Amino acid sequence: MNDLNQTPRASRLHIGIYGRRNSGKSSLINAITGQDIALVSSHAGTTTDPVFKSMELHPIGPVAFIDTAGFDDEGELGEMRVSRTREQIKKTDIAIVIFGKGTDGELIYDKEAEWIGKLLEDDTPVIPVINKADLLGDTDAIKEAINEQIKTNTENDAGRKKAALISAPVTVSALEKTGIDELREAIMMAVPEDYKRERILGSLVNEGDVALLVMPQDIQAPKGRLILPQVQTIRELLDTKCTTVCTVADGLDAALAALKCAPKLIITDSQCFDLVDKARPEESLLTSFSVLFAAYKGDINVLAEGAKAIDSLTGDSRVLIAEACTHAPLEEDIGRVKIPRILKKKIGEGIHIDHVSGADFPEDLSGYDLVIHCGACMFNRKYMMSRIKEAEAQSVPMTNYGVALAKLTGILDKVTLPE
Repeated sequence: MNDLNQTPRASRLHIGIYGRRNSGKSSLINAITGQDIALVSSHAGTTTDPVFKSMELHPIGPVAFIDTAGFDDEGELGEMRVSRTREQIKKTDIAIVIFGKGTDGELIYDKEAEWIGKLLEDDTPVIPVINKADLLGDTDAIKEAINEQIKTNTENDAGRKKAALISAPVTVSALEKTGIDELREAIMMAVPEDYKRERILGSLVNEGDVALLVMPQDIQAPKGRLILPQVQTIRELLDTKCTTVCTVADGLDAALAALKCAPKLIITDSQCFDLVDKARPEESLLTSFSVLFAAYKGDINVLAEGAKAIDSLTGDSRVLIAEACTHAPLEEDIGRVKIPRILKKKIGEGIHIDHVSGADFPEDLSGYDLVIHCGACMFNRKYMMSRIKEAEAQSVPMTNYGVALAKLTGILDKVTLPE
């Protein structure tokens, strides 16, 4: 198994393909990747639920294509499919919107323009694509019409700022494989700067530093394996040429004693914050995997600020705890058991706590006084940032597991936040 196949989908650039039924979305993915990875049929509506395809796209690297259902789908089931397609906007780093002929053979742009508007609202770069160029004839006229339609929809000040996210239309034929190189170039040029954050650890360590990782292997850890944040952090430390020492919580004292000097950085599971803080050398920086991922996948400053809301919670407050995973709750589960227990001990048994997992994140957060989110290791950064923005738009503070636990144990001021 090579490194590409080991790259988690959450760490890949997500490229969403949007268009009408039978507009050639699946054929376009096959043409871009050079492989038959998406099911193609002349029957409209072949793609129902969004399908993720992980591939290598030179020179960008590992990417995940999102093959969506047609946004012109009809009927009760069709509306559900369109709703699922709309949900993918939150995960899309770059969107390809396909233009072409409608079922009656006429060139139409209304729904395409509408969906470009939805994507721009979420600050998603958009590449308009004219597919099936072998059937359309005068594609220059189509490009002009597309540009005019987009211009009409971005005439106000806010729209003009968003218009910078739209690439020039690209003409392709998935069937004849023409224009594909130009489309790959457009994708490369559209990669958001925010996606290019490559380091989990930021500037916390440099080559030659010693890092000590405290990693309790509780019943929530996958049997025989480490959890994803631990694996990714270890790999980055090794790539940085750091000396990396791993231990469980019970072995912390022995690990520190075995070192000739204090480690530059100690990274712990957030559940062990208090224990590790009491044992660590004064000169060692302290952080947690969850805090690192709060910065890697989201906005650490917003999440640290959100933790301050814990001080104002009362027995009448409502808190939402959100998990990216959909695992079955286990004994001493951090989100379902440990954090609620600490909150109730600090605030009072009357505090109301709701839980959601996976994609089940409420659109209306106004009834909550605080949202506490997991480290989002199973989400891409775009998806996590969309949740942070939703909370900000509704003036609801949000924090994450690691930051919240540091706050609740009274050591947030001692924890090093990555830049």
